[in-house]
Amino acid sequence: MRPINLLLFLICLVLVCTCTAFGKDDPRARKIMERVDDRDDGDNEISEMKMILIDKHGKKRIREMRNFVKDKGDDILKLMFFLSPADVRDTGFLTYDYDDYQRDDDQWLYLPALRKSKRIASTDKSGSFMGTDFSYADMTKPEIENYDYTLLKESKVRDKPVWVIKAVPRTQDVIDEYGYIRSVLFVQKDIDMVVRAVHWLDEGNKVKYMDMEVIENIEGIWVGTRNKMTTKRGKLMLHKTIFIKEKVRFNQGLDETFFSIRQMEKGI
Repeated sequence: MRPINLLLFLICLVLVCTCTAFGKDDPRARKIMERVDDRDDGDNEISEMKMILIDKHGKKRIREMRNFVKDKGDDILKLMFFLSPADVRDTGFLTYDYDDYQRDDDQWLYLPALRKSKRIASTDKSGSFMGTDFSYADMTKPEIENYDYTLLKESKVRDKPVWVIKAVPRTQDVIDEYGYIRSVLFVQKDIDMVVRAVHWLDEGNKVKYMDMEVIENIEGIWVGTRNKMTTKRGKLMLHKTIFIKEKVRFNQGLDETFFSIRQMEKGI
């Protein structure tokens, strides 16, 4: 091949690869997910939470928590305390959910039996949060810059129009952190909220199904007050977790100094 032809071939190859790379992301889907990300989810929140864990035999365990959430600029601070039963009472969970997608979120878990706080490493965030079907990473807000989005179709969930959007992690690091190789998200159009999702796991041929079963308007904020996550292998249900949020109050005047390891260890 002549040098000039070789040069043209290489230029064309680069252009094709570049177009292919940028073509993975659907601009319309990204705009929808940007609205989801920018949705008003309230501030200075205090709520009561109930966690119901259901095994494959239908056996249930119930845990009760109190949850505190505050915005710090574009970052989100969260502090959760377990109230019951006795084996988890006074366990604390602290999260600094950073808006900067290049910065790893910080999470700590306090176990009163050990009288010790443990920082959750990024390599452990795909693991189960307190025995639930939600991972530690699921307890933070996904960074939309970490995914390529494709608008698959329009559909309905509980008679509400939704967009169905595929989300694919852009890097192996994101897959390692969340444990998902791809997801399909159902975004309710009128409130820009993900109300259902399917996550394919990077292990054991497992799939997780999230369903926001109840959504309420509280003080002008749309809040998911009953959220179910089910883990399956094929048609076999392996485990299920239901989060119920109650007594939700916004604008409670929380001080950001409250969201500290010291407070987590001290309890409420």
